[in-house]
Amino acid sequence: MNKVTILCLCLCASLFLQSVAQTKHAEQTNYPAYEGLVMSGYQGWFRAEGDGSNAGFSHYFSGKEKVGIDMWPDMTEYEKTYPTPFKNADGTTAHLFSSYDKSTTDLHFKWMKDYGIDGVFMQRFVGYTRDERSRANSSIVLRNAFQAASSENRAIAIMYDLSGLKASGEDCSMIIEDWKYLVDELKVTNQESGNKTYLHHNGKPIVAIWGVGFPDRPYNIRNIGLQRLMDFLKYDPVYGGCAVMLGVPTFWRELNADCINDPYLHALIKQADIVLPWTIQRFTPLLHNDMDRFRDLIIDDIKWCNENNLQYVPSITPGFSWHNLSKYEFPDDVKPSGSIPRQGGRFFWQQISTSLLAGAKMLYVAMFDEVNEATAIFKTTNTPPVDDNAKFIDMDGVPSDHYLWLTGEAGKVLRGEKPLTTVMPKR
Repeated sequence: MNKVTILCLCLCASLFLQSVAQTKHAEQTNYPAYEGLVMSGYQGWFRAEGDGSNAGFSHYFSGKEKVGIDMWPDMTEYEKTYPTPFKNADGTTAHLFSSYDKSTTDLHFKWMKDYGIDGVFMQRFVGYTRDERSRANSSIVLRNAFQAASSENRAIAIMYDLSGLKASGEDCSMIIEDWKYLVDELKVTNQESGNKTYLHHNGKPIVAIWGVGFPDRPYNIRNIGLQRLMDFLKYDPVYGGCAVMLGVPTFWRELNADCINDPYLHALIKQADIVLPWTIQRFTPLLHNDMDRFRDLIIDDIKWCNENNLQYVPSITPGFSWHNLSKYEFPDDVKPSGSIPRQGGRFFWQQISTSLLAGAKMLYVAMFDEVNEATAIFKTTNTPPVDDNAKFIDMDGVPSDHYLWLTGEAGKVLRGEKPLTTVMPKR
């Protein structure tokens, strides 16, 4: 070995050690791997009149004439609640919570711990990252969530949602600056006190990018800086060293149906660490043997991922309903209430058992608190308000915590603590 070679090796070693020393991520976490975990998505975007956010009842409704939710939360345990224009069947005023309140986030993470749900991906929309004001306002819920995750020892990670990215020359550079802000100011990958719980994969913090490859988006994945963003998250010596999870369409592998027909998507996916296909609304209990189609899809997806050194996580959901808002968004195509019925949890458990039998090693549940499209697993009520302008689905008579409990049961089966059964378990 000559002197030049030795010098080069020493320089490379020095640069490597320097980069390791500079990284701002915690070296240890209580959640070093996604395998064996059931994670959920967390919106945290609900506001209420009087909560201090000055956002009214954002994401709930704009007056009684424009309702944005199809399920009503069970308000029994919330410390702070806010009166609404809606009335319960007995004539009393119906109340709602605000995600803006720390007590709300604390309660939600307590439920995660109580029911054995491993944790959540915090949804961070690209619109939150455009400027300092938007970044700061949207970070209040994030800050509370990371504190609650540390206190309750729940896994937590960031999921950037590209929804809202403009077609007019906007790219992902804003996400790079936002990730620096989250790492520096909110200490998301190195919580300041209590448990370190940021979710890792192969020793690296996971950062998810959702919305890659959907044909109904105004942006082109070839010219929005996705490659630069992924390179930054993976290789930057200070803020990088991350594992990238990409949220893609259901038929990403075949590049058809709900997916763009562009092989560049496969090039991006092969550079990621985990792929999350979005199968919500693609399967239903109303079609005979639809779970067979779901099973075959997962088996072939996992095979592709194994061949390309990727991890795979299926997405599952309790059901779907988007009736109230669709009346205003699509007046010529109003969606039926409860279009993908929950069936008291049977459909949810069918997806869980099918995913695990097909070989899934981890799960993503959509969503924890999404009452807009009625995919929420948190506590919702069997007795929602009664109103001529809105129709809310109920819980099919099961307890309000039924889906929290089922999600916890899924985790036990995934970890081998309970045997897998295709029949929904009973309490």
